Amino acid sequence: MEDVTAVPHPRSDAAAPSRSGRRSLALALLFGALGAAVALLATRQQWAQGTATVAGGAFPLTARGSDVTGVPAALAVVGLAALVAVFAVRRAGRVLVAALLALSGAGIAAAALIGAADRAALDDKAAQAAGDTSATVGALSHTAWPYVAAAGGLLILLAGLLALRYGRQWPGMSGRYERGGAPRPRRSARPTDPERPEELWKALDRGEDPTGTDPAPGRP
Repeated sequence: MEDVTAVPHPRSDAAAPSRSGRRSLALALLFGALGAAVALLATRQQWAQGTATVAGGAFPLTARGSDVTGVPAALAVVGLAALVAVFAVRRAGRVLVAALLALSGAGIAAAALIGAADRAALDDKAAQAAGDTSATVGALSHTAWPYVAAAGGLLILLAGLLALRYGRQWPGMSGRYERGGAPRPRRSARPTDPERPEELWKALDRGEDPTGTDPAPGRP
């Protein structure tokens, strides 16, 4: 019996990277956009609450994420910009932008987790409410919103890791330009033989001057 070795079809080999590239691109866009939206939303919510003693009574205090730290919101905007910029650059530039995207997500997660146990924002509000710089907040408690912001940062981090791994397979913003950034040169038109009427008509259909002369002044 003859030993028959299966030869992989070239189209199937080329289609596999294409499918993985499209899938990773869709996931990166989803993770990046969703993570930025979640992080921005979480920073506007209440992260901590407590009370301050004012004139013998308890005064309730609350602190939003933006009161605790402005890092997650700022890095969420940076992450969105990096997600868009990934498609505007190629090669080494795409790797750098993808790394920035991943670092933005990691920074959001780290800042949110640190802010989950922060009390400085409420202590400042307690000092202002009591009129005493040494006053601190009492009955301090925290919500789950800092962890939601951290989850948004992890989604952006995943988008950055996908861009680092599969970004070379993703398309750019335009395919009209060569790698050097210059427009592709147009093919020179084939000279028209004036002795062949069919070539004159084809040249006219293409919008070319079959005579090879410049238009007269004043005429389009």
